[in-house]
Amino acid sequence: MTLEFFLADATATQALGRAIGQILRPGAVILLDGELGAGKTTLVQGLAAGLGIAEPVVSPTFVLVNEYLEGAIPLYHFDLYRLSPEEVEPLALEQYWEGGEVAAGIVAIEWSERLPELPIAYLQVALRSGMTGRQVLIEVVGEVPGWNPRHLEDLCANLGGLTLNQE
Repeated sequence: MTLEFFLADATATQALGRAIGQILRPGAVILLDGELGAGKTTLVQGLAAGLGIAEPVVSPTFVLVNEYLEGAIPLYHFDLYRLSPEEVEPLALEQYWEGGEVAAGIVAIEWSERLPELPIAYLQVALRSGMTGRQVLIEVVGEVPGWNPRHLEDLCANLGGLTLNQE
């Protein structure tokens, strides 16, 4: 299943992230792809708001991961822009979605094409900037904890700036 959204601006991008944050559960992984400035971090800011995280969300480009633990569910925000797949592998990022050493939470990974191995289940979110806003494609792979496209549609129905197409 693929959902396609057309977002008018950054506010609509954050609104979509907030709606996603309100339905996902611990163990969910979001793989974010898009060029620089496409809105990946903006979407994660909305995701954090949907989880009740008040702390400002910034891109972890230079620190690799920002952990936001004070919300309803922890959020682990990764940015792999500066790494190659060979540099990512020893970081053992799977501990964040498989559990064990860190509290179960939601994992958002920018520049996910640098992952040497993908999780079993995830949301693939592709963001593309255009002349009149952003196009966002969300593809569901496997059983993502808490994912319910009908619930997302209901949440988005009342948000301005969002246009949803389903394939």
